[in-house]
Amino acid sequence: MPMPSKKKEINADDWQGTYGDCVTLLLCFFVMLLAASKMDTVMFEQIRSGMTREFMDRRQINQPIALLRSDLDDDLHALRLDKTATLGSDHMGLILDIESDTFFNSGSAVLKSQAIPILRRLTSTLNAKRYNIFRFEVQGHTDDDPIHTEQYPSNWELSSARASVVTRYLIQNGIDPTRLRAVGLADIQPLYPNRDAHGNPIKHNQRRNRRVRLRMDPVYK
Repeated sequence: MPMPSKKKEINADDWQGTYGDCVTLLLCFFVMLLAASKMDTVMFEQIRSGMTREFMDRRQINQPIALLRSDLDDDLHALRLDKTATLGSDHMGLILDIESDTFFNSGSAVLKSQAIPILRRLTSTLNAKRYNIFRFEVQGHTDDDPIHTEQYPSNWELSSARASVVTRYLIQNGIDPTRLRAVGLADIQPLYPNRDAHGNPIKHNQRRNRRVRLRMDPVYK
């Protein structure tokens, strides 16, 4: 007489593995939402593009910050500004610093002739339709050497004038003025110490602190 076959044991706990995976995925999702809630726009773009990549063709992923940075890198290289310009980013967007000596003579807010092709190329890039979500802030920065002239009683007036001149150029060459803001910051936000421990000027640092800064911040609706 044949032995009766054993009944296949049913594991009643199989559902726990699937449940655990779902909970883990949900946790990761909410962690990403929490990170994005701090409005770090660079991180937001990375998270958004990463999530989109799972559901769409890679060619359809929109990464305006990364695209603009790539285009500006090409511009700076073509204009040979690698030594006098710095392109970076923070939690708001992109930051382009160009030494003021590239644009202006000492104590002046009149654009040099060599500044025109630089601004023309940058304006062409910024005015591309794919970057219409960006808002721009032009900042003027000086070193800590005081200026006392009839036209510029202090570095506040000089830095504001330089920011305004660059902003006017951008407007005159097609950028919507509602996307722009000009700010003069004098010497209150140096990148490097203007003076050494004995109070002597550090000329190299002062030159780098004299700059025009262009902030490029995307506004997601």
